[in-house]
Amino acid sequence: MIIEKLKQLRNKEISAEENVKGFLKEIEKNDKKGKKINAFLEIGKNAVNDAKETDKKIKSGKAGKLAGLVIGVKANINVKGMHASCASLTLKDYKCGYDASVIKEIKDEDGIIIGICNMDEFACGFSGETSAFGATKNPLNTNLIPGGSSSGSAAAVASGFCDLALGSDTGGSIRNPASHCGLYGLKPAYGSVSRYGLIDLAMSLDQIGTLASDLEGCRLLFDIIKGKDEKDATTSPFHRASELDSEHRKKKDIVFGYLNLPCDKDVKNEFEILLKKIGDRYKIKLVKINYIDLAIATYFPLVYVEFYSATRRFDGRKYGARIEEVCGPEVMRRIIGGRMISKAEHASRYYRKSLAVKELIRKEFLQVFKNVDCILSPTVPRLPHEIGASIKIEDMYNYDALTSPANLAGIAALSMPKMSVNGLPIGLQIQAENEDIVFKAAGLIESL
Repeated sequence: MIIEKLKQLRNKEISAEENVKGFLKEIEKNDKKGKKINAFLEIGKNAVNDAKETDKKIKSGKAGKLAGLVIGVKANINVKGMHASCASLTLKDYKCGYDASVIKEIKDEDGIIIGICNMDEFACGFSGETSAFGATKNPLNTNLIPGGSSSGSAAAVASGFCDLALGSDTGGSIRNPASHCGLYGLKPAYGSVSRYGLIDLAMSLDQIGTLASDLEGCRLLFDIIKGKDEKDATTSPFHRASELDSEHRKKKDIVFGYLNLPCDKDVKNEFEILLKKIGDRYKIKLVKINYIDLAIATYFPLVYVEFYSATRRFDGRKYGARIEEVCGPEVMRRIIGGRMISKAEHASRYYRKSLAVKELIRKEFLQVFKNVDCILSPTVPRLPHEIGASIKIEDMYNYDALTSPANLAGIAALSMPKMSVNGLPIGLQIQAENEDIVFKAAGLIESL
């Protein structure tokens, strides 16, 4: 669909200005009124003018690769002249003075930023409910959560408010809402995309990624934002070199692996049906990742400590309110947890051991990738619950049980809509060493 729209824009069948104005009309009708999805926190004042300039470039044959496509941006990514509030009262008045590297790349290719998307406060959440500016609703059923923390980005694409969107993913924050909203959501491998201009949740785990209604759109936006950035020392030249020299990489056919992990019954049943379809066409085998059952216990101490460290700059002197004075309960929980774990007497017991297990999990994945090209699982172990429902803390954190291992291992992971229960989408997660394998596998599965 995205590739077709690009052709229409380039062939002047529709103008970039018409594209932007059409989305603005939908946002006004269904995001601020009507259904009130609450996907956007701010609409860009320059979107229409940017579209007019893009139309001039299209007419002269000088338009970039995005040529008038409209993009929503998560509220923790800096866009010059707009607010990166992280959906928190702490930063509600923070107007960005510069563009994140990914935004610069998008603008250079004539993508049009339409607005800033809602999210869980400081990316602390899994449902889209912790935003200081109100919960985001699932466009497929407005009584249900859209998933988080990139809730607004997913809801914006699923609602038809923009062509594509950027999110960030620390332990599932792109893939989780992609699953619940029936979208494609990519978490790139660590180092594939610059984090310069991202307000981190956990610096060793975060990646900026893409959300789209089709696979081509997801890949198109990724291809624009990927690559080495001198402003982010963690980035590496593309393509990301494999750490393995495996013979199976020379084969034309992909070998699929899959994980047998705890899920709700309905999710597990649909996954097993899909595995059979894949197995009828391609080679597939059950794989085991040692220590994966420790993923959540490893993931959260790392997040707590790194988030606590990152929030020390929000002391009320430069960025507005002191974070502890205005933040919500989930943000406060993570600050308190991070403060406790950071103390010298606890650091070796929790944080350092978590780093050690993180490395063990990474090595386990790389070992398994000697025998299979990618690993399949459901994206989220359960269906979305109703907004406002009471969820136990342990159940809340288990939302990331299937997605956080990819962040710990630093590998690429994609959620794609290939299953459903009672009309609600269930994402299929594809994990691999790099994005090329992920996209190839997704294309094969999509064709089934």
